[in-house]
Amino acid sequence: MTKPIQLAHVVLRTSRYREMIDWYMAVLNATLTFGNETLSFITYDEEHHRVAFIHIPGLSEARSPAAGVDHVAFTYATLVELLDNHDRLKGVGILPFWCINHGPTTSMYYRDPDGNQIELQVENFETVQESTRFFYSDEFNENPIGVEFSPDDLRARLIAGESEASVKRRPNIGPRTLSDGVPLG
Repeated sequence: MTKPIQLAHVVLRTSRYREMIDWYMAVLNATLTFGNETLSFITYDEEHHRVAFIHIPGLSEARSPAAGVDHVAFTYATLVELLDNHDRLKGVGILPFWCINHGPTTSMYYRDPDGNQIELQVENFETVQESTRFFYSDEFNENPIGVEFSPDDLRARLIAGESEASVKRRPNIGPRTLSDGVPLG
């Protein structure tokens, strides 16, 4: 069986067309590769588009929680890059609603103008195999959600000389489940 080589792009329907384009361009530090009154493409890498927007006036508001996509995640190369992006976004008034170290990733969740959730993350392990092993650990079984953090605290630890690997290591706080304050939409 053949399989895809990558996830190419995400397409969003919106009535907040310009606001959504501007928000995603800011959050992803992306550029517009095409745009008219109905359809726009943005990218942050060599691909012609990673996120597309279809302008449909008069759409109803999304209900939450509801069945559907929970979030879309974008990975940064290093924790420093993730934190630098957080600082840049904070400077223009875009703040995460949830910052959590899941174990395999250190993640910040944002809501776009339509309420869609976007995760900006960094991998905590050197290899996919190490991340996968963590899923089968007693620690992950006891707490599959993670541990909240302050981006400013992580940056202070890095500035103080702590290694990125140490800062990304998830603290073990004991049992935690979905009912323990996990944002659902």
